[in-house]
Amino acid sequence: MKKVILLGASGNIGGQSLDILDGDRKSFDLVGISVGLQVEKIEPILTRFPSIKAVCVEEQEDVSSLEKAHPSLKVYWGEEGLVALIEETESDLVENALVGFVGLVPSLTALRAKKILCLANKESLVVGGVMVERLLKEGNGQLYPIDSEHVALAKCLSKVQREDVAKLIITASGGAFRKLSRSELTEVTPEMALHHPTWTMGSKITIDSDTMMNKGFEVIEAHYLFDWPVEDIEILLHDESEVHSLLLMKDGTFYADVGKPDMHGPIAYALYEGQVPFVVCHEKGLHDFGPYTFKAFDPIRYPAVPMCLEALAQRGVETTVLNAANEEAVRLFLAGDVRFLDIEKICSAALKNFPNILRPTLREIRSTDALTRLYVERKFGKGR
Repeated sequence: MKKVILLGASGNIGGQSLDILDGDRKSFDLVGISVGLQVEKIEPILTRFPSIKAVCVEEQEDVSSLEKAHPSLKVYWGEEGLVALIEETESDLVENALVGFVGLVPSLTALRAKKILCLANKESLVVGGVMVERLLKEGNGQLYPIDSEHVALAKCLSKVQREDVAKLIITASGGAFRKLSRSELTEVTPEMALHHPTWTMGSKITIDSDTMMNKGFEVIEAHYLFDWPVEDIEILLHDESEVHSLLLMKDGTFYADVGKPDMHGPIAYALYEGQVPFVVCHEKGLHDFGPYTFKAFDPIRYPAVPMCLEALAQRGVETTVLNAANEEAVRLFLAGDVRFLDIEKICSAALKNFPNILRPTLREIRSTDALTRLYVERKFGKGR
């Protein structure tokens, strides 16, 4: 039985992960969770999982009431609390379902502690890919992705010889506005943007899906996860979200993971360390997988993707700047302070504002993240 810490238990991925952990008490023992600001979700989770020994919340003011209500429970708070939760709670596996930059240090902490890391936090690789890669190569811990696209690629790659693969292909729905031209995006609202056509996700990742920033990030993730050249990773638009990424083989055929858009499967793949039954489809052509819609990716329509790839090519803190600017820009958009197309403009402005730092330390990455957020707020926030 593996002792599990679930970071981001109050979110969409976290909730589905609780379903899986609840369904197999013989394999998993949930011992620690984090819930951010959603402290109201703690009681029902504790009732469901009396095995929990430690909880982390975002605000210090919530600690005393939780300690009084649950004297045997260890309560942590803040970003430092996430690290302490991992370091001080006996566990074998850490699932990182946090959203945003806050997930980076917990991921590094879990790997340094030689734990199994099940990763749904994109930013850990987007910002700290080099560090994660180094820790894994040094024998620190194990990493299993949770994103459906990367789980699909992992499944397919396990069935073929690497040297026979021409390209990794990451599928993308195109988001809520995939049928609109760029000129039609000027007046879209947050309410419109949050209606994703195929997936049910949190607000931040839903907006990233609309801008396709998430796909740029997923290319970066795939580069680090599979040690794959960026130039051999492509994006393919796919309306139905049922073909969860593909391999294009050198003989012209395709391998793909095909199924309904549901995250329970990818989460289970990670939690069980890839040891779950799965079927990979092998077909001669794209349309042999089913009556699906595929369209070529247009980088002019979705400029966030080339912005991501250029930031990665700089091999420094550029991805940190881009991620921080994007997080802040999405926050401002959801608050109604900026327009949808301003998200890309804000990210571009931030990248131009900060000099690159090659081979950055963790301290430099954290400092760059903080300075970028300050820049975006002062230049584009309501208080500007």
